[in-house]
Amino acid sequence: MRDNYIYCIGLMSGTSLDGIDLAYIKMHENLYGDFKIIQADTVSYSNEWKNKLQEAINYDKKDLQILDVDYGKFLGKTLNDFIREHRISKLDFIASHGHTILHQPEVGITLQIGNGQEISNITKKEVVCDFRTQDVALGGQGAPLVPIGDRLLFADYDYCLNLGGFANISYEENKRRIAFDICPVNIVLNYYTRKIGLEYDNEGKIASEGKINVELLRRLNELSFYQDIPPKSLGLEWVHENIFPLINQYEVDIHTVLRTFVEHVAMQIGNVVKKEATILVTGGGAFNTFLMKRIEFFAQTKIKQASTELIDYKEALIFALLGVLKVQNKINCLQSVTGAKKDHSSGKNFYPQK
Repeated sequence: MRDNYIYCIGLMSGTSLDGIDLAYIKMHENLYGDFKIIQADTVSYSNEWKNKLQEAINYDKKDLQILDVDYGKFLGKTLNDFIREHRISKLDFIASHGHTILHQPEVGITLQIGNGQEISNITKKEVVCDFRTQDVALGGQGAPLVPIGDRLLFADYDYCLNLGGFANISYEENKRRIAFDICPVNIVLNYYTRKIGLEYDNEGKIASEGKINVELLRRLNELSFYQDIPPKSLGLEWVHENIFPLINQYEVDIHTVLRTFVEHVAMQIGNVVKKEATILVTGGGAFNTFLMKRIEFFAQTKIKQASTELIDYKEALIFALLGVLKVQNKINCLQSVTGAKKDHSSGKNFYPQK
């Protein structure tokens, strides 16, 4: 007997290389807000995979094609382990974000590796992936993709703010969904904590003990991206070209770098949100207590903590929704968000080959 629910797995790998997020979702086929995260896990990357993904930006076309296939096989195996461990029997499809290697929409380039055909062959399930390419081909930024989920699942909040590798925000304005990347976050903070042997700054304790380098803070805030109007998005290349060289001009300790960059992030977010607004904050940065306090200071609002499950797995949840909408041939990519020529249903479907 049909129960009007769709069962799928959303799969997400963020630019900060925290790991692969997997979320097994039950979602009503029409009333999308009626959903449940049934099971969810994060699978950490091995040092080998972390190094490969960090270096891939320098690969040539042939090596990227090989990596795409290898990473697809790795995701397929990871998914099979997840399915077996949680004894998942009802599964309509898998929606995979992949891992972003290149994102330069201004020149028509975006690349997320994780070959959909390989994933489908290994899991024996339909796979929906490659959600960004079509949008870039239509003149859009190919990002952010999460705002359609913010609109359909979290309309009770004035703003949906995600603090992952980058900070991105989404909100309604004149009945249009507006969304864009604000600034880098964990992609920078974690880069510097790794220099002292730590994967991240737990609760922002290291940053809280540092002093602000006023000149560095001023120069960070003066970067031209912050003057651009939406739609706009950021990629790893931009950080390599603009953030790291700027910070590295200053012979300062890690405490100072982290303290200064936390202040920069909080100020940029404070420039975007209106005072006393309701904000849903998700992503790994939501656990950075010190960063959250600085955001509250500049945003002049009290942020209510979301559930740990939602903080950790919101993006995997929304990529599952993007897959649902694609399978239903409904709009999952908004022109008002990405700047594409039109709203559209983005993604590619792959089926197991015999």
